[in-house]
Amino acid sequence: MDVLLAVDALQTFYGKSHVLRGVSFEVPRGEITVLLGRNGAGKTTTLRSVMGLVPPRSGRIRFKGADVTGRPPHRVFRMGIGYVPEGRQIFPHLDVGENLRLAERAADGGTPWTLERIFEYFPVLRERWRQRGRSLSGGEQQMLAIARALFGNPDLLMLDEPSQGLAPRLVRELETIMVRLKGEGVTILLVEQNARMALGVSDRVVVLGKGAVVFAGATAEFREREAELKGRYLSV
Repeated sequence: MDVLLAVDALQTFYGKSHVLRGVSFEVPRGEITVLLGRNGAGKTTTLRSVMGLVPPRSGRIRFKGADVTGRPPHRVFRMGIGYVPEGRQIFPHLDVGENLRLAERAADGGTPWTLERIFEYFPVLRERWRQRGRSLSGGEQQMLAIARALFGNPDLLMLDEPSQGLAPRLVRELETIMVRLKGEGVTILLVEQNARMALGVSDRVVVLGKGAVVFAGATAEFREREAELKGRYLSV
């Protein structure tokens, strides 16, 4: 297994609040790995720790074999990690084109994400090219946020709750986009409350409970224990 991202024994705090308690898992290259868990389980904190937004107090994060633990977010981005945070966080006063170009980064190899390639995935962005971010619908903002991350030519794309607030039609469109991206070699680490959608696209599953990994394995293995794991760690 070609491991792109390896997270080892992360201990992350918000002030005195101990959020991640020894979190360890691996993300294989070219696959979709999903992080599942109840609200407050530590899923978003895991992504923020990888991105350098909340550096862990101990543990190690290795990306493409290099230790990136505690590196500032701009350096993590330059190494090839794209991040779409919960809530999208596009720039409302900038238009679509300006939002995209802020994240532009040259590709290290493979097929670069040009504007034409972006428009193949997200044709609505061509139509909205000169519209400001604040004027876009929720679904259009989510597509812009994902497109912006891709325009940085990432080796790893991290998505935090991308289906949140989207209509069912757009959730299905998002599923299709993620499967297409995987087909083109993009590795995805997905945090998602919509377990049905997440399990439908994932290759591997990591379940967090109270800041610790309680399951990590192939999606097929999760399916064999689905009732037990959902009952203990995912149901409200």
